[in-house]
Amino acid sequence: MVASPKNWITGVGALSALGVGFEEISANLLAGKSGIREVTDFDVTQHPCRIAATIDVPTRPRELDQSAYDRLCPLEQCIATCCVQSLLDANLWPRRSELRIGLVLGVAAEWMLHWDCDQRSGGQLLRELAPDRRPAIELVLELLGLTGPTVSVAAACASANQALGLACHWLELGWVDVCLAGAFDLGVTPYSLASFGNLRALSRRNDEPTLAVRPFDSDRDGMVLGEGGAVFALERAAEAPLDVRRVYAEVAGIGMTSDAHHLVCPNPDPTHAVAAIHQALRYARVDVGEIDYINAHATGTPVGDACEARMLRTVLGPHVAKTAVSSTKSMTGHLLGAAAAIEALACLTAIEHGAIPPTINLDRPDPECQLDHVANSAREQPVRIAVSNSFGFGGHNTSLVLKAAA
Repeated sequence: MVASPKNWITGVGALSALGVGFEEISANLLAGKSGIREVTDFDVTQHPCRIAATIDVPTRPRELDQSAYDRLCPLEQCIATCCVQSLLDANLWPRRSELRIGLVLGVAAEWMLHWDCDQRSGGQLLRELAPDRRPAIELVLELLGLTGPTVSVAAACASANQALGLACHWLELGWVDVCLAGAFDLGVTPYSLASFGNLRALSRRNDEPTLAVRPFDSDRDGMVLGEGGAVFALERAAEAPLDVRRVYAEVAGIGMTSDAHHLVCPNPDPTHAVAAIHQALRYARVDVGEIDYINAHATGTPVGDACEARMLRTVLGPHVAKTAVSSTKSMTGHLLGAAAAIEALACLTAIEHGAIPPTINLDRPDPECQLDHVANSAREQPVRIAVSNSFGFGGHNTSLVLKAAA
């Protein structure tokens, strides 16, 4: 296998229920803080699950025009804010007009969000969108003055990992000088809450929001929806300027497969999920025994967590007892289309701080989920290689390998 050029993450922009930006979110992840609370944006009295990890619409970055920013819907404002944060963090904002900057973004159920906003403001739920309404990704490009190629990715919970994979490919082909990649989702709406609630996929611990999500725990009863996302600035290591402020990590490998099994239920046969992880490790030239940390997809559902634990034991083999595993969804909720983005950030947190974010609320580990769990409090440990697994609805399997930059 020919070695691929190194692609570095040099900037991060992020919003979640745990805060704004890499530093604040990282601090709260390592502190084991939950961002889950009662939903107050709409009436939830008739919903079986009345809690979520919601965010507030961000303050306009001073770099963006106020009137243009105000014309954006909340989703578009969040994406624009994270893109600006990422470019500023990578010291690329002043040079954006000189560079071919691409944008690959997972944007989930975008048109449904427009309909939801319309309905909540007194309009008709299925009213057609205005003919001049353009996709969020196009509006953001125009507002930021970026002229590189762009594409939206729709792979459910695996969207951000696929976006990072495409971004690396564009860099390696020389199509762009820099690529922004990630995903964003504002999926806490009356319809999503009702739909997942009716599927009995959501926790019903409404009186204990911070204790509700319990990945790998014997008392888990479902996931909780979350909002937010992250956008990463990627540059080729060989071409990054000497004054690059910071290198968070190298995007070393990505693996992707599909189950072709069921819309929402995980495949009890782990073959294809295992293949995605092995594919990512081969591309990254990493042996299973070299993995320091795995951020699991684990959402807190009884079936899904057990399936993933079996799959991880298959992958890790004799290394299972010493490979740290945690699920940060216990704190952030399940960000749906943006889940992989915020979990990649959690891996960067582990690499940057030499400490692994915990799975909180893991008080009684399920015997069917035996792994080296980082339970309830962060574990101080050097992390050189981190793996983030994301398994999306419809059978999208992705695995991302991040390495500490050499």
